[in-house]
Amino acid sequence: MNEKLTWRNLFFIGSMLFGLFFGAGNLIFPVFLGQQAGNNVFFAIVGLLITGVGLPLLGVASMGVTGSNSVFDLASNINRPFAYVFTILLYMTMGPLFAIPRLATISFQLGLVPFVAKSHQVLVLAIFSGIFFIVTYLLARKPSKLMTYVGKWLTPIFLILLGILVVTAFIKPMGGLNANPQGQYVKNPTLSGFTEGYNTMDALASLAFGVVVIDTIKNLGITHPKQIAKDTIKSGFICVILMGIIYGFLALIGTMSVNQFSLATNGGVTLAQVFNYYFGSFGSLLLALIAIIACLKTSIGLSSAFGETAQEMFPKFNYQVVLIGAGILSFVVANIGLTKLINYSTPVLMFLYPLAIVLIIIAVLTPIIGESRWIFGIATLFTLIPAILSGLNALPDALRSTGLVQQILTVNQYLPMAQLNLGWVLPAIIGLVIGWLISCFKNYRVVDETR
Repeated sequence: MNEKLTWRNLFFIGSMLFGLFFGAGNLIFPVFLGQQAGNNVFFAIVGLLITGVGLPLLGVASMGVTGSNSVFDLASNINRPFAYVFTILLYMTMGPLFAIPRLATISFQLGLVPFVAKSHQVLVLAIFSGIFFIVTYLLARKPSKLMTYVGKWLTPIFLILLGILVVTAFIKPMGGLNANPQGQYVKNPTLSGFTEGYNTMDALASLAFGVVVIDTIKNLGITHPKQIAKDTIKSGFICVILMGIIYGFLALIGTMSVNQFSLATNGGVTLAQVFNYYFGSFGSLLLALIAIIACLKTSIGLSSAFGETAQEMFPKFNYQVVLIGAGILSFVVANIGLTKLINYSTPVLMFLYPLAIVLIIIAVLTPIIGESRWIFGIATLFTLIPAILSGLNALPDALRSTGLVQQILTVNQYLPMAQLNLGWVLPAIIGLVIGWLISCFKNYRVVDETR
C-alpha cells in the first residue's frame, strides 16, 4: 500500500476535480462579470475568487477534515433525518432534476444552435441529449476510471482549446480595461463579484464531488484517514489554482470585449461574439467543442456522485441501475420540462445553499472548535429560517407575489444583507457561537464530574 500519493497523481486528481467543477456556466459567469465590472474588474475578480474558488475548496476540504465519506455522512453530524432530507434534495437538484439536464441544454445552445435551423432544434436537441447522456453513462459507469477519463483526457483537451482563446486575446487584445463599470459594480465591485461567485453554486457541487475525490484516492491505495484528508486538500488546492487563473483571464477578456461589443444580457452572448471576433466561422466550432467538453465533464462527475451516494444511502440500489435511471430522467427533463423545472428547482437550490455553506464552514473549523452536534445543530437551526426565506424569494413571480409569501418575506427587512441573498450570515454566526458555548459548557461539566 502507498503511504501517500505522488505529486503526479495529485495533479491528475486536481485536474479531474477541476474538470468536474468547470462546466459551461463557469465560462459564462466570469466573462459577464468582466463586462459589467469595467475598470473595477480586479476588485470584482477578488470577490469572485472568494466564493467561486474559496468555497469549493472549503467544501472539498470539509470532507477530508471530518473524515466523511459522503454528504450524507457529513450531514449526519446534525442528525440522520436532516441528513436524509438534505442529501436527497441536494442530489436530486444537482442531479437529474436540474443540473445534469441543464448541462445538456447549455452545451446544445452554445455548441449546436448556431448550426441548426430553428424548425429542427427540437429534434436535434433530442438526438444530441440522447447521445450526451449515453456518453455520460459510458464514462461514469466505472468510478475508478474517472481520474483517467476526466483528469487525463477531457480536462487537458478542454484547457488546450480554451488556451487558444486566452493566448490570442492577450496577444491581440480587443482594447484596454478602462470601460465604465455598470450597476452594483460601480460602488461595490468586490461584493458584487462575491455574489456572482455565489451564484455559480460550486459550493454545493463541492459536496457532491468530495465523494468522487475520496473514492479516487482510496482506489490509488491510500487507506489512512489522515492521509486521505491531506491528499484531498492538496488536490483541492491544485483544482482551485486552475479555476482561479482561468476565472481571472476570462473576466479580463470580458472587460476588454466592451471596446468592441455593446453590453450583453449574459456571458454566453459575449463569449460567442469574442470567438467570432478572433476566429470567424471557425470560432463557432471551437466554442461548440469547448462547451460540449466542459458540460460533459461535469455531467460525468455529477452522475457518478449521484449513483455512489444513492448506493450508500440505500444499499439495495445498484449503481449501474441508478446511473441508467438518472440518465433517462435527465433526458426527459432536458427535452420536456427543463424551463419550468428551473423555476421550481432554483428555490430549492437557494434554500440548500446557506445550509451547505454553514455545514462546510463548521466542518472545516472542527480542528479548532471541536466536532460537536450542538455546534452543527444550533448553527443549522439558526440558518434554517433565512434559508427558507431565500428559497421563497426565488419562487416564480406568480407564487412569490401571493399575499402569504409576501407577508413571510417581510422578515427579510430585519436581516442584514438579505437583499443580496446573504440574510443567513448573521443568524448562522450567532447560532455557531451559541452552539460552541453550549458545547464548551457540556465538556466542562463532563470534566468536572470526572474529578
